[in-house]
Amino acid sequence: MYEKLIAPCGMNCSLCISYQFMKNDLNKQGFRKKYCPGCIPRGENCTHMGDRCELLGKGKVRLCYECKAFPCKRLKSLDKRYRTKYHMSMIENLKFIKENGLEGFLKKEEEKWQCPECGTVICCHNGLCLNCNLETLQRNKKYRWNEE
Repeated sequence: MYEKLIAPCGMNCSLCISYQFMKNDLNKQGFRKKYCPGCIPRGENCTHMGDRCELLGKGKVRLCYECKAFPCKRLKSLDKRYRTKYHMSMIENLKFIKENGLEGFLKKEEEKWQCPECGTVICCHNGLCLNCNLETLQRNKKYRWNEE
């Protein structure tokens, strides 16, 4: 995991299905998913928040917690969706980064999201390791956490 893959909203882009699909070039295996190198690497500042936040849109803050309005209404809404569907909280991520730095956050994330079988990163959008559990996703392309 890399610092440049932490989006201003607190999303760890290395956990994102679009990033993992790109990294593993999974469209060659019959998928049709948009690839994404991450918010910062593609120059978007933040896919989730940059279009609605002038500070992020113009690159005036690196992380949302630097803003006096943190956490804003849009970030709270995004956070609620990610807590409910994807087992992660951007607001908790940002608070942890503020208190422990990006290096500490990356270490925690590596431990939290590591596949127990092969050691690669588990996808936050479906809870799958795309090395060990790719066949699950091939059977159900809309698979979400612990579906049968």
